[in-house]
Amino acid sequence: MNWEQLLSLKRFGDTNKRLRKEQDETRLGFEVDYDRIIFSSEFRGLQDKTQVVPLSKTDFVHTRLTHSLEVSVVGRSLGRKVGQLLLKKHPHLESVHGYRMNDFGAIVAAAALAHDIGNPPFGHSGEKAIGAYFKEGYGSEFKKHLTDAEYQDLCDFEGNANGFKILTESRVGREGGLRLSYATLGAFMKYPKESLPKKPSHHVVDKKYGFFQSEKEMFQDVAEELGLIKRQNDYLNYQRHPLAYLVEAADDICYTIIDFEDGINLGLIDEDYALEYLINLVRDSIKTENYHALKTTEDRVSYLRALAIGRLINEAASLFMKHEETILEGKFETALLDVSQYKAQIKDIINISIKNVYRSKEVINKEISGYEILNQLLRSYGKMAYHYFQDTMSTYDKLLLNSLPETVQLSQHSLYQNLLAVCLYISKLSDTNAMLLHKKLQGQII
Repeated sequence: MNWEQLLSLKRFGDTNKRLRKEQDETRLGFEVDYDRIIFSSEFRGLQDKTQVVPLSKTDFVHTRLTHSLEVSVVGRSLGRKVGQLLLKKHPHLESVHGYRMNDFGAIVAAAALAHDIGNPPFGHSGEKAIGAYFKEGYGSEFKKHLTDAEYQDLCDFEGNANGFKILTESRVGREGGLRLSYATLGAFMKYPKESLPKKPSHHVVDKKYGFFQSEKEMFQDVAEELGLIKRQNDYLNYQRHPLAYLVEAADDICYTIIDFEDGINLGLIDEDYALEYLINLVRDSIKTENYHALKTTEDRVSYLRALAIGRLINEAASLFMKHEETILEGKFETALLDVSQYKAQIKDIINISIKNVYRSKEVINKEISGYEILNQLLRSYGKMAYHYFQDTMSTYDKLLLNSLPETVQLSQHSLYQNLLAVCLYISKLSDTNAMLLHKKLQGQII
């Protein structure tokens, strides 16, 4: 892979090549990507979606929105740091093509901002609930109408693939979705492969998949424009865009440190016990006098959190540059922080968060509620989508259809498109709106 191709400014529908040296410096194409994401209704919907604790009303607990903004900030710093080093290593990118250090930061920041845009309500349990409906619930009845790959898309419903759909799906008045630059779309795609065949391996790309069958052509267009390396010839499976490793690192840094911080502030992790783990990560950076002057748990955690994030940004940038050639050759198979010198400290922090936060009774009980809510929504709207496909709509089905936004378009030619449209609609609901819709379907007047 080569950087000039990887930094493509192309957007959906372009007929002429966009050159970096011809860009308006007051409003660069990569910065336009960020603006389009942050002003999208799908991004705004993240303000009431679970990050760690579902339906939390505590001010300092993160939602998907605050998490995404923080990942974007970390990603911007990480991208700029790497951009500065890359331009020193490959000076022609600046002297010949006009790329700047901030371009790398802008691409990573935009992709990081959108990294959770496809996540359904109630966190990762929401993805599992949608998948379970098709794998084990009433939705398994639809298998005979779908190809194997279409059915697998639904059984392993994936927020990353749903995010790619949101960013790129055409509809009336919004051709090409948000029309982001292909460089940003490439950095967004952590798992540039389709859902089948499933071939588990140690390669980080094989952990999940990154696009639905409905976006197959768009994905292929992006991958070919960017010059991503194809891993298989018989199906779509590519090596990552190098900057996707930085987006992943920014996310890993934030959820490792900030989910841990939420657990401390919620009282789920004992402060004295927890702070020691953060101190182990940044011990040589702490200004003892400043630290002991802090009077509250929140301030002490914030101080250590800032040091830890700074430390891990520098570490991730250093690791990227160390392995840059291997990454460009498509031979780097792990997340950056998996080869970090701080791997043991990171693992300790994550294990405590899993035990005390992710598996706390508060989280589990609310995930159970979210699971049931989504299952009921899918039963009602999934049946309606099937009956529309079969042209056997009941009066109730027609009421449900009329309740959908105009942007939800169903077809009598493709059950797969109908089911995906329903999943997309439900995935965009906030936690609160999913609850309210569930009550409405139960006959409760809201």
